[in-house]
Amino acid sequence: MAARKKLNLGQSDFKNIIKSDAYFVDKSLLIKEVIDTEKSVLLFPRPRRFGKTLNLSMLEYFFDINEPENDKLYGNLKIWETEDYIKNHCGKYPVINLSFKDAKANNWNDCYELITNEITQLYRRFNYLLKNDILEVYEKNDFNLIVNKKAKNTDYQNSIKQLSEYLERYHKEKVVILIDEYDTPIQSGYKKFYDEVVPFMRNLLSGAFKDNANLYKGIISGILRVSKESIFSGLNNLSVFSILDNQFSDKFGFTELEVKEIINDFEVKTEYKQIKKWYNGYKFGKVKDIYNPWSILNYVLHPEDGFKTFWTNTSANELIKNEIKKKEADATRQNILKLINNEVIVKDIEENFVFTDLDADNELLWTLLTYSGYLTIKKQIRFGEYELAIPNFELKIIFQKTILKWLNVDVKIRKSLLQTTANHLINNQVEKFEDGFKQIIGDTFSYYDTAKNNEYVYQSYILGLLAIIGDDYIIKSNKESGDGRYDIMLIPHDKTKNGVVIEIKQIEKQKNSENNADFYKRINDQIKLAVNQINKNKYYKELIDSKIDKSKIVKVPIVFAGKEPYICLLKN
Repeated sequence: MAARKKLNLGQSDFKNIIKSDAYFVDKSLLIKEVIDTEKSVLLFPRPRRFGKTLNLSMLEYFFDINEPENDKLYGNLKIWETEDYIKNHCGKYPVINLSFKDAKANNWNDCYELITNEITQLYRRFNYLLKNDILEVYEKNDFNLIVNKKAKNTDYQNSIKQLSEYLERYHKEKVVILIDEYDTPIQSGYKKFYDEVVPFMRNLLSGAFKDNANLYKGIISGILRVSKESIFSGLNNLSVFSILDNQFSDKFGFTELEVKEIINDFEVKTEYKQIKKWYNGYKFGKVKDIYNPWSILNYVLHPEDGFKTFWTNTSANELIKNEIKKKEADATRQNILKLINNEVIVKDIEENFVFTDLDADNELLWTLLTYSGYLTIKKQIRFGEYELAIPNFELKIIFQKTILKWLNVDVKIRKSLLQTTANHLINNQVEKFEDGFKQIIGDTFSYYDTAKNNEYVYQSYILGLLAIIGDDYIIKSNKESGDGRYDIMLIPHDKTKNGVVIEIKQIEKQKNSENNADFYKRINDQIKLAVNQINKNKYYKELIDSKIDKSKIVKVPIVFAGKEPYICLLKN
């Protein structure tokens, strides 16, 4: 029974999984798709932990000419139910499998050493090439320079192409080249040693795949499709199958059918819709309801421990935090807060990505977050333009934590103050809400002392405050309701709780020549105007439509005089 099989979590070696009779989600028809496609070099950009390494391992053992007994590994898999011409490829080709997943460093020297160590280990696996007369003396010398870690930079750059030539000559069969996590060194080098790592990787990969007469198939995996201009220069035979494409769209990540089978096999009693809420939500090409494999497998291993955020990506988390912290990044923060509040944003997704362009074009952040798995595509609007959303509750929590950490660490706003102030708002304790809100806004704008005083910026920070209660409320901004547009609305999931409508106004701060009475009158007039606007335009209509009783609707005017917020009427 599948339910009794051991789940080797984190094991990416296909042969070990099959031989140990461990649990395996059958993606073997990927092999057939690779063979059937007329493309010779395939790039698969997918998020972390979506099965790239295991799939490449499965391809390696299938094709490997040095493992003739490997056909037994596939006897119980879908690939062995296909036509004979597919099975005839099993054990036919020499295979080069090289992974750069661990090539992460803080400087180029260390990164270069990690890369060349991988190449050295690769060459040592083919020591048998030295034990005959297939190689010329000078070729053996070149081979030994790499084996003994004494080769030149250019020798390493040409190493994969050279090794493929040696293997084709020895076995008299073309070579399969597998490169896993090709972009890890490039991401690691961003803003550190980018100018060193890109030329090296470009020459290494171009040598392996460009006009290589010894090549049968080349398969490359990574997170991003890094631009041809920076990495795949001149590689005309490269075909990219990204999360936007239909081909291979169900071969990375778990489909809904596969997840339901896993839940059944492991006898998980959790209500399915809760699992779906937490870990579903990705759309790859034409396939909807793709799940994060790492999160699903971690959860089914110990469902009694409850739902957790199993999937994280440290480098991308840092990038999000850095973008949020930028003082000029109000638009970015506004978009992230909309996403946290279960809204979609419409953005261009660039198929080619150049890291250095991120400094000049903040909009590329959305491409990076989508390819990295932090966002998913809901639908295509027009060519290159898509609706994006946070895929599931797990990712929503990661975004929330990022916002809260920014507010706590950089803006110095305590989480307890955020929670207490938000609770005052939803409990209709308006005076207490005003006190806490004044403190939060004061701290925020003292940090962002260059922020422009406009409603758009104020709204961004109010949404940031409300992100902490986003699990209990649907939080919306700038939507049509009644006869106009409210600024912010809180719709409770629990219909017995209060709903909130917020209207923001802005006036000039008190002038030196202005006495308190006149200033208070200006404030009070705007507060009254905001409340009247809510009532006259029926901004609360959406709350009524959501079955919130009219007595449970809290109407909150917020008037900013410069950077100072006022909510309650002032007394002379």
